[in-house]
Amino acid sequence: MAQVPAFKLNDGNSMPQVGLGVWQVPNGEASAAVKEALAAGYRSVDTAAIYGNEEGVGAGLRAARVARKDLFVTTKLWNDRHGYDDAQKAMDESLRKLGLAYVDLYLIHWPVAGSDRYLDAWRAMVAMKEDGRARSIGVSNFTQAQLQRLIDETGVVPAVNQVELHPGFAQRELRAFHAEHGIATESWSPLGQGSSLQHPVIAGIAGRHGKTAAQVVLRWHLQNGLIVIPKSVTPERIRANIDVFDFELSAEDIAAIDGIPEGKRLGPDPDAFKG
Repeated sequence: MAQVPAFKLNDGNSMPQVGLGVWQVPNGEASAAVKEALAAGYRSVDTAAIYGNEEGVGAGLRAARVARKDLFVTTKLWNDRHGYDDAQKAMDESLRKLGLAYVDLYLIHWPVAGSDRYLDAWRAMVAMKEDGRARSIGVSNFTQAQLQRLIDETGVVPAVNQVELHPGFAQRELRAFHAEHGIATESWSPLGQGSSLQHPVIAGIAGRHGKTAAQVVLRWHLQNGLIVIPKSVTPERIRANIDVFDFELSAEDIAAIDGIPEGKRLGPDPDAFKG
């Protein structure tokens, strides 16, 4: 069973560097995927209220019978719950569906274009951290400007910013800002929704290492100090996505992947997305 390294967050807590993402996993399939992942050595699971599968995730966590202290569970606040009181209620709803007393990481899912109510949501999340319902708090899909405003107006730096990030969209400027402020970068769609796997540079590196293209891309994330949450419901792929600790990319490999031209976002633009 794979041993996943821990990533130290700015609040002193640690989270596994590889986790299971369950975006677009139906509630009825989430339990089996989570149970399979935990059997393979995963200890981190990333869900969200809007995914509609928190209950399935919770069922999978219970079925796997892994001690709660050894799990790292993330969920997210959706865009229509950014008021202070609404955010508090949303957290309680998520905890009820998950069957948990607390989550290890609670994220604001999107900043919501044209609104600054994420500031109220963030203040609510600070209170959740203080009362123990969230061990760590962070954001998702925030730009540098939005992060700076959050920090300036509340004085609390997010532990994590979870953003679209893959070799075709490497987010270098945002990652530099994160590093400057001690914010962990977590990659969603780390495989570029499959687009990265077709690139000849990555295919060539995979062939030299005797690994799959997906394993090479995930290894690129890890060696760049990123946290990854690849999504799959297929047992073989779930196991393969965590089987990335028995090889290392060379400096030349990393440079070659870094040299892939920056493409376009695959997901929504945070400056335009309202949800």
